[in-house]
Amino acid sequence: MKGLSSQTVALAKKELYSALNSPATYGVWTFFLLFNSITFFYLQKFFSLDSATLRPYFSVIPLVYTLLIPAITMKSWAEERKTGTAELLLTMPFSEWDLVLGKFLSSLIILAIALVLTLAVPLSLFPLGNFDMGVIVSEYVGALLLGMAALALGLLFSSLAKNQISAFLGGVVVLLTVMLLNQLTSLMDLPKAIADIINYLSLAFHFESFARGILDTRDILFFILVTFLFLFINTRVLLFRKWR
Repeated sequence: MKGLSSQTVALAKKELYSALNSPATYGVWTFFLLFNSITFFYLQKFFSLDSATLRPYFSVIPLVYTLLIPAITMKSWAEERKTGTAELLLTMPFSEWDLVLGKFLSSLIILAIALVLTLAVPLSLFPLGNFDMGVIVSEYVGALLLGMAALALGLLFSSLAKNQISAFLGGVVVLLTVMLLNQLTSLMDLPKAIADIINYLSLAFHFESFARGILDTRDILFFILVTFLFLFINTRVLLFRKWR
């Protein structure tokens, strides 16, 4: 995979400008903040906990990502196909990697802004207890890495979908599956070898170490490789369409 080219940066800027001028983006951010905060403070009752921890706050991240990520990525390619601009992009002097990385970077910035906005929660709670900063940093790193893999998968489904609705619904179903695969092993009596394989394929399973404050290089590498894999498949989809 090549480094960032001027074409990639230009496309990322264009996509980001379009997203920041869309009310839907601000709706996505608002949903993310409200869902996490309501779950944390009211459903999980933070103020009744015996320890100063944000783990319950981050424990819902994999679940909320199943809605948040498709909402971010559904327009990326599906809208281009609907308006006919996808064909125009494929005829321009952009490589498939330029196009895919441009879309990915703009989506990643949107997600990163959403995560930055959540910093208001730990900052407001610091005076109430002795929070472990190392654990909080690990949780945010994990949330970003998990988001990268989910975004790459969401973009892939957007490139395969004919419209935004199918891109969103398909993304939700697939992300819900890969996020919660590890829950199957606790519900089913499976041989350990099969259970280990299913757990390994679950994105949420690899996020658990970050939620515990552990920066495990194996999980970091997993998310990076999964992100690259889905982005690579996305470039092959574009190449197929270009020569079809």
